[in-house]
Amino acid sequence: MHEHGSSGAHELSVAIVGGLHADARKAAVARLLADVPGSVVLHHDLATAVAGTVVRTVSDTSGILSAGEAPLVNDCACCALREDLVPELRRLAEAGRTRLAIVELWDSVEPKAMAEVVTAGGLTVTGVITAVDPALLLPYLGNGDDLAERGLAAAATDQRTVADTFARQLEYATVLALVDSPDADDEDRELLAQLHPTARQVPVTGGHPGDLAGAPDAADPACGSGREAAPLSALASAALAGFDVEAAAAAQHPACALLPAEADAHGVSTLVWHRRRPFHPERLYEALEDLTCAAARSRGRFWLADHPDTLLHWDAAGGALCVESAGPWLASLPDAAWDMVEPVRRAAAALDWHPEHGDCCQHLVFTSPGLDRDGLEQLLESCLLTDAEYAGGRTAWKRLPPAFDTLLEV
Repeated sequence: MHEHGSSGAHELSVAIVGGLHADARKAAVARLLADVPGSVVLHHDLATAVAGTVVRTVSDTSGILSAGEAPLVNDCACCALREDLVPELRRLAEAGRTRLAIVELWDSVEPKAMAEVVTAGGLTVTGVITAVDPALLLPYLGNGDDLAERGLAAAATDQRTVADTFARQLEYATVLALVDSPDADDEDRELLAQLHPTARQVPVTGGHPGDLAGAPDAADPACGSGREAAPLSALASAALAGFDVEAAAAAQHPACALLPAEADAHGVSTLVWHRRRPFHPERLYEALEDLTCAAARSRGRFWLADHPDTLLHWDAAGGALCVESAGPWLASLPDAAWDMVEPVRRAAAALDWHPEHGDCCQHLVFTSPGLDRDGLEQLLESCLLTDAEYAGGRTAWKRLPPAFDTLLEV
């Protein structure tokens, strides 16, 4: 527990700062270093992974304090990061001189895995921040390039794209650090607000790397000087506010995700589409390209007639769609199995329970500038089972052509 303003030892807080917007990320890290006395930044540079190592640096406002190399693990730079990160953080904690360890993630590293690794290592994550330049939001969300094509892959087997990686970085964080971009307009800011309405948005004012030498010193609460601690900036407060790893994971799971709500402002719309009838597999498959390209970002869960017991995850960005099984719908489980389901999942299902179908449903959310809401709704409706098909019941549904089996690797 932190006791700001007290003297003596203090527990190490860990704040994770990530994002593909590298300049914005570096500005946020510099701001935190300048604002939180006794803070250091730990960074693993994965750009050198092709040479067989990952370079680790520990820095404070004066510059680099230490540097070292972590060997690749299983030919995977991210694995090397995981293996090296917790021991380094423990070393800082045991030395007792660091109040805040800022883990600056390399460009394409996603914060979810790192937050879970740090927490599993017995350390305390107090903030997960994704740094964003609002003017770059749409260009990155619309970028379907493979990370490997951009020199941003974290492993030889990394098949992620720029768009889906950035979307996950954005949506997992509870805090978005925004740089003041002269090129950003109301549409950019509205798109950000609709994509992640529950995030706390904090401006990064100043704190660029070149500004650190002249940054004013704040009294360190742990130095025992007797001076009043300087008030923390909004970004520093957010980095130390606390972070619930389990809640963050639940908020990303398609069964209980905190999806965006209906919205329409500044030329940006979010359509929430919710139905209680399964999709016809062939008609949906034929519509996938149009549905995927209809919005800058779409996500949610869906119900397929020939796999009626399987909750399917919809995750689209940059013109590419990822479809995968997220396990069974709760309605398909025997009562005895419910005790094995996480409470947050049961609670989410209970809030949206149907007397006939239980939690089986379509719940898809599309967010984009210039969204054709009417056309999108009509296309989605056309993919549902007709009244006659629906009346056939589950036995008939399961005999429909298995158009998704290749995608789902059934």
